Amino acid sequence: AAYWDYNDLIEFTEQLISQMVLTIKGSYKVPYHPDGPDGRVIEIDFTPPFRRISMVSALEEKIGEKIPRDLDSAEANEVLNNLCKKYKIECSPPHTTARLLDKLIGEYIEPECMNPTFICDHPEIMSPLAKYHRSLEGMTERFELFILTKEICNAYTELNNPKVQRERFTRSSKDAEEAGDDEAMVTDEDFCTSLEYGLPPTGGWGIGLDRLTMFLTDKNTIKDVLLFPAMKPREEVQVAQKAVLSHLTAGVHNVHI
Repeated sequence: AAYWDYNDLIEFTEQLISQMVLTIKGSYKVPYHPDGPDGRVIEIDFTPPFRRISMVSALEEKIGEKIPRDLDSAEANEVLNNLCKKYKIECSPPHTTARLLDKLIGEYIEPECMNPTFICDHPEIMSPLAKYHRSLEGMTERFELFILTKEICNAYTELNNPKVQRERFTRSSKDAEEAGDDEAMVTDEDFCTSLEYGLPPTGGWGIGLDRLTMFLTDKNTIKDVLLFPAMKPREEVQVAQKAVLSHLTAGVHNVHI
């Protein structure tokens, strides 16, 4: 959305989802069976305003440890690595700062997001495309909405400075090339060139409609709500067709006998 930032997007997201739930279900509170229709019942409360937490500050409060704000530093990487070891949190290589921090968030913050919760202010090292935060150094204007520990929405103020964007890509490419991080973004020169022509202040927003539909229809597997589920390979379908045809042909012969 042009001329929007993440503050506009967070208000839009909260109003959109809460009012949609109220219109569809007749209440902000929705019962959900995460283990199937015969299992336990969890009540999801979509009553606005949704809870909002700042990512790194919330983690520090939860574990009672301070995290260096210069997350590009070797010190920050060492601190996070030691925290994962201390709390026995497994992180597969490469042990980049972004991956270590993501593991800690997944262990201590995301499990507490049962009712709709905005996790905000992601570090720059985790958000190459998000604009730097106007008041929190080293952070970005980004949020993710979690419901029942699942990510539903991802949004941020778009970074529209081509110089800073190239620097972010260079930093991320280093993790991809030197550390072997397959999840790190690599430099997209065409994107940077496009930014040089100009991008107005913009808010980027995406939502997982399939997961949200799961919660509103009380389905505990995503395949139950996919409009176009993954199809079997053509070869498997042909084998199955031949088997059915063979079975039907045998049945016809038996009738004649």
